[in-house]
Amino acid sequence: MYAIVKTGGQQFKVQDGDVITVNKIEGDAGAKVEIKEVLMTGGDNSAVGSPFVVGALVEAEIVRQKKAKKINGFNYKAKKNVRKRWGHRAQLTELKITKISAGK
Repeated sequence: MYAIVKTGGQQFKVQDGDVITVNKIEGDAGAKVEIKEVLMTGGDNSAVGSPFVVGALVEAEIVRQKKAKKINGFNYKAKKNVRKRWGHRAQLTELKITKISAGK
């Protein structure tokens, strides 16, 4: 069985045992997380939500918190002597999918 879930403004296709990297979710390693925004479930009990499947739930466990690779940026304005360098590292969470519960 698989499910398509929405978290952090992104959609992921997940199955039991999958490890996915999502935008940061608060919690320590080993904490349980429930994702209630299930867009679709597939397999024996297929269901498509509008927008979400009623009663469907995906349970996951936080594996670890981490940071993404650094993104370097540079702002420049010609003839104005304006130069600015900046960097950004996104905060991420690795989730291991433990259970997928189909809706009605």
